Amino acid sequence: MPNMSPAQVKMPEQPASERINNFDEVALGYDEEMAVSEAARCLNCKTRPCIKGCPVNIDIPGFISLIGRREFDEAFELLRDSNTLPAICGRVCPQETQCEQLCVRAIKGESVAIGKLERFAADRKIKQAELTGIIEGAACAPKNGRRVAVVGSGPASLTCAGTLAKYGYEVKIFESFHMAGGVLVYGIPEFRLPKKLVKQEIDMLLACGVEIEFDTVVGKTLDIYDLFEDGYEAVFLGTGAGLPSFLKIPGENLCGVYSANEFLTRINMMRGYQFPRTDTPIIKGKNVAVFGGGNVALDAARCAKRLGADNVYIVYRRSEKEMPARVEEVHHARDEGIVFQMLTNPKRFIGDDNGWVRGVECFRMELGEPDASGRRRPIPVENSDFVIDVDVVVVAIGQSPNPIIKNATPELKSESWGGIVADEVTGATSMKGVYAGGDVVTGAATVILAMGAGKTAAAAIDEYIKGKNQ
Repeated sequence: MPNMSPAQVKMPEQPASERINNFDEVALGYDEEMAVSEAARCLNCKTRPCIKGCPVNIDIPGFISLIGRREFDEAFELLRDSNTLPAICGRVCPQETQCEQLCVRAIKGESVAIGKLERFAADRKIKQAELTGIIEGAACAPKNGRRVAVVGSGPASLTCAGTLAKYGYEVKIFESFHMAGGVLVYGIPEFRLPKKLVKQEIDMLLACGVEIEFDTVVGKTLDIYDLFEDGYEAVFLGTGAGLPSFLKIPGENLCGVYSANEFLTRINMMRGYQFPRTDTPIIKGKNVAVFGGGNVALDAARCAKRLGADNVYIVYRRSEKEMPARVEEVHHARDEGIVFQMLTNPKRFIGDDNGWVRGVECFRMELGEPDASGRRRPIPVENSDFVIDVDVVVVAIGQSPNPIIKNATPELKSESWGGIVADEVTGATSMKGVYAGGDVVTGAATVILAMGAGKTAAAAIDEYIKGKNQ
């Protein structure tokens, strides 16, 4: 029976009072009855507008209809036809500004909970694999004997590798860290995206024949020229944007001032929050200020709260309306007691005699006319200076691509800000046989946009290699 409720079926969550004391997942997922009820809200529109909002072109009404008929395995397989990482996307993809934004049900109520249903179908399959010990890869064409190298193991690279494996290519991923996943494991906290789940999705890729070589820094350990000499016919660069940006204000070199990259990597990938049971220390401040308004800033703030901070501040120079972070993450952060200092900008960090940060001098802002981004430009308010007492600071104002690969590859054209120049349609770079996609091309963006770029590049690589035979 159709479900004409204007509201989504609510997903259970850990209460805020409990979750601030642990790193367990906040959102707990649908059970079967919840999923079937929410799936019944889909009108299965003939125009299927939701698909237009999906960067990887999932058959959204198709998989939701299957869930509504309790054909859960079939729903997962239909999802996996288009999406290499459905359990991950169901958690971190900004559906509210993409597929769900275009949902017809959103005209007079809430959209269908497309992301929550995607997560349900993928989680159910992963639980089956845990119970049976059988990991099933996607259906792949017979191996064609052609080899492609993929650099990095973030969402763009994993999607490119998985898609090429489906086409029949022998694919090897070269990863600089000791663990696969890129930003999925070093950047996104456990309470939003469990590392175990990332590994399980990657294991499904490996079941398709994809190989991963760890502790290999392309541009140092070996370079792109070495890969071609080793017999790879094409190379995909999906190395992300891991070089942090800084505020460039006095006192930024004080002890206790972190980039978000370091802060989150220590916590997420190296489990600093378990120190001394783990080897990686992290400063557990009592008063923490995080500068920035994106998802990374909120992730850092919520981690600091779980580390035991009494006061955690999000300091952002525009208003909450202009924040690029997901609405859901802002809601969760506010529930967890994060304090939002909007229309505030830092002037300098204040240190003690031993070189540790103890405060940050800020000034108020007001919004003027829109700038090039379409957001109203923040303007300083005269004589509005004030000080926030802090003992830890996290700077989360963006990041750019690491220059290692472009420095080692002179014929690879890059932007002035460090991004690799790549064709918007195919991902082809200035170097024959080399393709790129995701944050290394666009700068820091979303997981699903990186996945879309990886999928597009895989199709272009397939065409390129086939063309070599003609």
